[in-house]
Amino acid sequence: MGNIFNLTNKVALVTGGGSGIGLGIARQFIHSGAKVVITGRNPEKLQEARNELGENCFVIQNDVTDKSSHPALIRQIENEIGPIDVLVNNAGMHSKVSSLEMEDDAFQKIIDINLNSVFALSREVLKMMVPRGRGSVINISSMSALYGLPQIAAYSSSKTALLGLTRALASEFSYSGVRINAIAPGFIAAGMTDNLPQENKDAILARIPLGHFGTADDVAELVAFLASERASYITAQVISIDGGVV
Repeated sequence: MGNIFNLTNKVALVTGGGSGIGLGIARQFIHSGAKVVITGRNPEKLQEARNELGENCFVIQNDVTDKSSHPALIRQIENEIGPIDVLVNNAGMHSKVSSLEMEDDAFQKIIDINLNSVFALSREVLKMMVPRGRGSVINISSMSALYGLPQIAAYSSSKTALLGLTRALASEFSYSGVRINAIAPGFIAAGMTDNLPQENKDAILARIPLGHFGTADDVAELVAFLASERASYITAQVISIDGGVV
C-alpha cells in the first residue's frame, strides 16, 4: 500500500509552525518528503525551528491577522518555493476567563485570529488550488468545538465556527479536487499541559480512556495522512484525536 504519509514533492504552508503542534506538523511533513513553509510572529522561534528542521523548511514572519498581507504571502511562496499543495491553518489563540468577565474586544480578538484569519488565508490559497484541481486544506479545531467546557466561550465559539467553515468550503470547492477537513485535538502535551498543577492533570487524565495526554506527533501523523493521497476520498470531515475523552 505504500507510505501513507508520502508527501514527496509537495509544498505545505503551516501557520503557527514555530512551536507546539505546528512545529510537530512541520517536522512530520518534512520527514514525509515535503517542503514546508512555516509562518508566525516570533522570528526567534521560526529560526529555531528552521535550524532543527533543515533545508526543506522555509520561514516567513507573518501575522495571520494582517489579512492584507495574505495575497503577497501566497505569491511569494508560489513564486519562490512552488505551488502550494497543503495548507494547515494551525495558528490560533486561547483564552481562559469567566464569561462574565470577558470583554467584547477580547472576545472579538479571538474570533478574528481563530476564524476570520483562517477564512481570509484559505480564500487566497483556494484561488490557487481550485484552478489546479488539487490540494488539501486542514483546519486545526479543538475538542472544545464538540464538548461544553467552562471559561473558554470565545475560544470554543471560534473553534466550533471553524467546523462550519470547513464543511461550507468543502461543499463549495471539493468538486474541483481540493479536499477540506478539520481535526479536533484533545489534551495535547505540547506546552499546553506543562504548567498545570498535578491535581489538574490527574483530573484531566481521569476523563481520557487511553490514560495519557496526546503528543504533537500524534496530531502530526493524522494531519500528514489527511494531506496525503491516501486520504483522497476524505473531505468535509472533522476527526477527533483526543484519546476518547468523555
